[in-house]
Amino acid sequence: MEKIPMDDIKKELKSLQLSGAAIEELLRVLHMKSLTELEEKLGDAGEAVADLKQLFSLAEKFGFSEWIQFDASIVRGLAYYTGIVFEGFDRGGKLRAICGGGRYDHLLATFGGDDIPACGFGFGDAVIVELLKDKGLLPALNHCIENIVCSLDHDLRGAAATVATVLRQKGQSVDLVLENKPLKWVFKRAARINARRLILVGSSEWQRGMVCVKILESGEQYEVKIDDME
Repeated sequence: MEKIPMDDIKKELKSLQLSGAAIEELLRVLHMKSLTELEEKLGDAGEAVADLKQLFSLAEKFGFSEWIQFDASIVRGLAYYTGIVFEGFDRGGKLRAICGGGRYDHLLATFGGDDIPACGFGFGDAVIVELLKDKGLLPALNHCIENIVCSLDHDLRGAAATVATVLRQKGQSVDLVLENKPLKWVFKRAARINARRLILVGSSEWQRGMVCVKILESGEQYEVKIDDME
């Protein structure tokens, strides 16, 4: 509900022919943050209240009750949910929802399977990254690639892919240039990804079962047999 201005919410409710008193009462219920308060208002006979009470009881037994909080205003936009829905936030409440999801009992059947009760959620990487930055937990990733492999002829792209596969099977990281790019672009690409060496697949070398290797830091260049690459 926080995503929509209150005046717009009231306008939508009025369009459903609800009275002003009914709208205000509904909004009071939707702003409840206590399951006990909701139960006092709606009674304990409803299935929804019973499911929520069971969830919070299990959370207490499993030891993570302090990590969940009842919020009657949560609304998920997809119609396949059949039970409790939820959203996850950072403790400080500084960011928008990290994730959101819920219970769906019939979703799999819509894709041709059987009705199987399930629970799932989705999240985006942007909020996770911001949270990790805020907590100082964003890891410093090493963007160094060991090899950049490039064919010097359009017809040798398959050969270049073979070279990349051989290196990867030996546990090395490889950036394979698939497009027809000039060597100037390839060298710039190698510098950008901090590649250790450039492996060029040329026609004459390939016919001899060799490739040309250039160590980018020192400028050293040599030919080597494909199977001897380390």
